[in-house]
Amino acid sequence: MDHLTQKQKVTVMIALMAAMFFAAINQTIVSSAMPRIVALLGGMEYYSWVMTIFMLTSTIATVLVGKLSDIYGRKPFLLGGIIIFMLGCFLTGLSTDIFQMIFYRAIQGIGAGILMSTTVTAVGDLFAPRERAKWTGIMMSIFGFSSILGPTLGGVMIDHMAWKWLFWGFLPLGIVAFLMIWFMFPKAKRVSSESIDYWGSLVLSASIISLLLGFSWAGNKYAWGSPEIIGLFAAAVIGILILIMIERKAKSPVLPLSLFKNSIVTISFAVGFLMNAGMLGAMIYLPFFVQGVEGLTPTQSGFVNIPMSIAMIVLSALTGRWISKSGKYKRFGLIGIAFMIISMIMLANMNSVALAVVSMAVFGVGLGLSMSVFTLTVQNALPPSQLGVATATSTLFRNLGGTIGVTLLGSVMTSTMTRNMEKAMTSGSAVDLSQLDPETAGKLTQLLDPKLLLNQPLLEELQTTLPDQAQSLFAQMLDMLRSVLSDSLSTVFIVGAVLVALGLLLTFFLKEIPLRSSNEKTPNPSEEQTVNKLKKSTVQ
Repeated sequence: MDHLTQKQKVTVMIALMAAMFFAAINQTIVSSAMPRIVALLGGMEYYSWVMTIFMLTSTIATVLVGKLSDIYGRKPFLLGGIIIFMLGCFLTGLSTDIFQMIFYRAIQGIGAGILMSTTVTAVGDLFAPRERAKWTGIMMSIFGFSSILGPTLGGVMIDHMAWKWLFWGFLPLGIVAFLMIWFMFPKAKRVSSESIDYWGSLVLSASIISLLLGFSWAGNKYAWGSPEIIGLFAAAVIGILILIMIERKAKSPVLPLSLFKNSIVTISFAVGFLMNAGMLGAMIYLPFFVQGVEGLTPTQSGFVNIPMSIAMIVLSALTGRWISKSGKYKRFGLIGIAFMIISMIMLANMNSVALAVVSMAVFGVGLGLSMSVFTLTVQNALPPSQLGVATATSTLFRNLGGTIGVTLLGSVMTSTMTRNMEKAMTSGSAVDLSQLDPETAGKLTQLLDPKLLLNQPLLEELQTTLPDQAQSLFAQMLDMLRSVLSDSLSTVFIVGAVLVALGLLLTFFLKEIPLRSSNEKTPNPSEEQTVNKLKKSTVQ
């Protein structure tokens, strides 16, 4: 798209930002309201599927559309992604039971995967890596803004109107985004020499489904050593081996193995995987501390994340400008990941809501500095013809990191909490229930699960049923549970920090090549010398 003027490119970017915001706000607005929506529909035991199915379909769509958009251009997939996402949103609002919602959320996930991946890739079509950094930072800021607005707006809407409007409220924005893309985004010619890798796409999809389901269900729905989990992991391994054989012979592979011969690309994929795996310790388990240990409400807990989102918005925009101006990006990745590690160490030692807020603000600084860097490195190290598949594969590794990280940290949380609970019950500070009557003792025994601290209404209801002589023991038991939960969370945050630290270590080995100042396949002479040296070192 180098033939476009700067004014035309900015106009197209406005259309892309509208599409990005439409996809992002529709994902974040339901985050705080989904538990209540599922409770109203019934079938709370299937709640995890509402989230899992969206993740599965969006991840698969992201990978498959990457190569297809390299062949057919981005515009058809931007338009198609908006239509599918709007359809999924509309149908989800019509759900009358949990199974309909799960099916319609799958459609939503397909649209989201297409739209989010193609939007980021399209920025690469418009701008060379040097200028792309600035616009990528702005796009990340839009996502950060939606993460502030979405949960808060969703909480207000679910309290004051029918839940379907959470899915229908922003549909007009989708229509606007569709029209803007239709009229503003230029159409690209199909690469006629390229063919579609059907077998590779099928095997890749099956492998991703097996892997994600295995990690999603392990230690939760099924035991780690159960036949179901072992079978899913075995199917994923076999699928990957078959995929490698297919991609070696494919004329136009959906996942080119040549990507992994480039050290910059491989390291960037690995860093993205580790960052997402570790950072979810802060994102997922912070509410456990704020609500469980400190006793805040879910709404108040959401406010704790606002400083993080604001810091991320500001730093994402500034980092993009700094990278565009200097042409240097590695330093921002290093500094950003270092901030994330510091934040997670702070989280492991926090003892107040104020410290949690400060820790998340530091975390937001780290995210803002580093979030877009490792997509930029991949795009800069490969020719424009591979832009779509490279961006999609980068997203795939981030999604896999997030899924595996949630499972790993969840297992750490469960095992550590069980161990800490056993120690607390056998220590000298254990609560003695022998002096109570069997009925009252039985009620207090229900409190032996620290996760109950997250259900404040249930605790308040239980407290009202206890006799006066049991109130002091109830308070002691709550203190013990808060101590157990706090210590367990500290371990989770430390493990998350270790994962992110591995990403920092790998970043030191990332070779920094000049950001191209054009989208031509051949860089300028000075850049070409650097790239050639890199290629030689990679082959060696």
